[in-house]
Amino acid sequence: METQLVVFGLLGPIGWQELLIVGLVGLLIFGRRLPEVGRSLGKSIVEFKRGLADAKHEVQDATKELPSMDDVRQEPPAEGEPASPPDRADPTASTS
Repeated sequence: METQLVVFGLLGPIGWQELLIVGLVGLLIFGRRLPEVGRSLGKSIVEFKRGLADAKHEVQDATKELPSMDDVRQEPPAEGEPASPPDRADPTASTS
């Protein structure tokens, strides 16, 4: 178990050599379809960003409909009424 931690500890940041190897492997795997894969990846990223923007706008629209704290008017309790609701589990209350 400790040897695995040591091995992962030896991995550092990816350098240009590793990127070159990953690129060559990608070229071997995808070959002529590489431009098509790049286009579809780009379209996927654009769709994802568009979805995030739509979700952000929906949240903003929903929060606009809520009243702000300035609009909410808190009226003081009338005379004779308690300032807060009574406890439901009042041990002194009789149940008869």
